[in-house]
Amino acid sequence: MQIYDWIVIGIFFLALIGIIVWVMRQKQNNAADYFLGGKDATWIAIGASIFASNIGSEHLIGLAGSGASSGMAMAHWEIQGWMILILGWVFVPFYTRSMVYTMPEFLERRFNPQSRTILATISLISYVLTKVAVTVYAGGLVFQQVFGIDQLWGIDFFWIAAVGLVLITALYTIFGGMKSVLYTSVLQTPILLLGSLIILVLGLRELGGWDEMMRICSAVEVNEYGDTMTNLIRDNRDSNYPWLGALIGSAVIGFWYWCTDQFIVQRVLSGKDEREARRGTIFGAYLKLLPVFLFLIPGMIAFALHQNLGDFLPMLPNGNPNSDAAFPTLVAKLLPAGVKGLIVCGILAALMSSLASLFNSSAALFTIDFYQRFRPDTDPKKLVKIGQAATIVIVVLGILWIPVMRSIGDVLYLYLQDVQSVLAPGIAAAFLIGILWKRATAQGGMWALLAGLIIGLTRLGAKIYYSGLGIEAGQNPDASLFQTIFFDENWLFFCGWMLLFCLAVGVVVSLFTKAPEEHKIQGLVFGTATSEQLAATRASWNKWDVIHSLIILAITATFYYYFW
Repeated sequence: MQIYDWIVIGIFFLALIGIIVWVMRQKQNNAADYFLGGKDATWIAIGASIFASNIGSEHLIGLAGSGASSGMAMAHWEIQGWMILILGWVFVPFYTRSMVYTMPEFLERRFNPQSRTILATISLISYVLTKVAVTVYAGGLVFQQVFGIDQLWGIDFFWIAAVGLVLITALYTIFGGMKSVLYTSVLQTPILLLGSLIILVLGLRELGGWDEMMRICSAVEVNEYGDTMTNLIRDNRDSNYPWLGALIGSAVIGFWYWCTDQFIVQRVLSGKDEREARRGTIFGAYLKLLPVFLFLIPGMIAFALHQNLGDFLPMLPNGNPNSDAAFPTLVAKLLPAGVKGLIVCGILAALMSSLASLFNSSAALFTIDFYQRFRPDTDPKKLVKIGQAATIVIVVLGILWIPVMRSIGDVLYLYLQDVQSVLAPGIAAAFLIGILWKRATAQGGMWALLAGLIIGLTRLGAKIYYSGLGIEAGQNPDASLFQTIFFDENWLFFCGWMLLFCLAVGVVVSLFTKAPEEHKIQGLVFGTATSEQLAATRASWNKWDVIHSLIILAITATFYYYFW
């Protein structure tokens, strides 16, 4: 890092401070102001916030690392971003009509208070112990690698980077609420895009171009069935990414994440109306087409450079290249002075926007789904104070969890990545039957959620238990039925079967319980909207919204065709 880099970083922080000061001068009189930014966000702010919130440590370390280790395999999860369109076209009308602040609150409107409590509890715990912890942990590692500093003032630089990242982000999230998340994203998104694009261009130039990368990576087989690093669709016998499992698993996780997760949907709920919310999702879907090229492809470039040079990536103690260091190594070795500072700003932008969204969403869940439910007469201004206090508590919990993350390192990181695959099916099932089927009852939706929670915890427990015994999945011919189902079964296929099971539970329970009264679910399910509600939805889109949505789908199809 040279003086020019520090100047660029200084300018970034001055701009960030300017936005935060402007946001803090806006009135925040109630929960709508604090958690939904006053519900006046435009499509640009919504789309930028969706994208910036999504890009976090799993991209800077995980996606680039998977590109360096397994090629295109993880691209399914990124290219499934087209599902943001389902949020805009299918779910936004129902969420808008319900006038809710949170996804658990929507489930209470559709089903019962128990469903709200279950989803709020699952979401809050998973945010603090997985998303916040992983982002902070990985952020500390990234900055330690990029800055190349082991210790500063006698303190391990990891701690300075990790705690500093949390505190800076927490300050503007606590005082600015959702508006600070939205409008800092408008600054952070272009910086993140520009910085990552520079990495891509310089990486390809260093390597010798796109064709050279494809030549090197297509020569490396990733399984015994002839698939290479450039194959997106892999043999169905592949132990990690069978093509059918990858399509099913990424679709289930993608649907849950983009259409029902508070972390993403809260950005859409902040829209000034249905039109702005939907167009925000379309803009977000356009942006979501980019991470494959901005993070995964650079990982493949780092691998190809390592193949050519032999010592590009740092080595692990076992003699293998450290794939997870792909993105920070590209930053450290390829970028000139000044540009490196811009990339550091991009990394800061990614981590801070993701963390800020997590803090704000977690605080919203606690304040709206727990505190306000039990104290419904609380003064609106006091709710803002409660939200700020909740954010502080979440920040403290995140910091306290860092030592645990660091002590068990990669093992816990891998387990945490599995959490999404077992949380998603039950939640997705509850929302699907709730919105698509009028006959779905409160008990049906609640038991779909509970079935997903029970099966998911069983799967995670089985994985921890059998892995701790040193057993590899699918390697024991005498495995019990329990081990076969909950440990040996490929995680992607398990995710798909789990969704079907949770849907079946919801349907069966609904058929054996009393149907919901029509007036209680009006506007919340297909076929129950009033003529006025339908007219308002139809007036909120035009042919250009349809055209842009079709362009996104066409680009997605082209991507699959090219990397088939």
